[in-house]
Amino acid sequence: MNKESLMNRFLVDNPNLQKDQSTILAMVKTIIDCYKSGGKLLICGNGGSSADSDHIVGELMKGFDLRRPLSDTMKSALEKEYGDKVVANQLQWGLPAISLTQHAALIFATSNDIDPDLVFAQQVAGYGRENDVLLGISTSGHATNVNHAVRVGKALGLRTLALTGKTGGELAQYAELSLVAPAMETYRIQEYHLAVYHVICLLVEEELFGENGWLYEPRH
Repeated sequence: MNKESLMNRFLVDNPNLQKDQSTILAMVKTIIDCYKSGGKLLICGNGGSSADSDHIVGELMKGFDLRRPLSDTMKSALEKEYGDKVVANQLQWGLPAISLTQHAALIFATSNDIDPDLVFAQQVAGYGRENDVLLGISTSGHATNVNHAVRVGKALGLRTLALTGKTGGELAQYAELSLVAPAMETYRIQEYHLAVYHVICLLVEEELFGENGWLYEPRH
């Protein structure tokens, strides 16, 4: 399914998000530009938004809706190492994405030694590089640790995106691009977020791995 069809289906299924089409497409372009420039996506959130962070990584780091064969160069190196084509034909091209919610030792060390509100910001300071993108997720927009991460990301020159809800909170003001889900209840906001990041991942994958996409014939 091409990008236009994917977006049209998303808007039919989520009519309350039609006003956010331009924001979603801008987020998609930001992430695509990041990957084309050799960057990575950093993601953070608390509670259900932490699970969403992990979910997004799962969609980007392996095939989501499309096949992602490795480049011939990568396949040849694996075939030489293993002596056959099994592993080379099984592994898939991954789009670098890191959930900042999963590094328990670092999170607790930062909480104990520095400040619990800076657990994500510390990781952004360590991981963040030019061409990277940071996505902060907070249903209220008031998650202090997410807001610090976004502000540190901005200071370091990362592109910053936000998925939030209710009134948008501070997060919607700090991030370069923000989508505020049209709901007040946390679970409803999370349902909108799921639909949004799924279509973002689909559109990014289609642009990079779809027929005639940038990595349709992957190169290393």
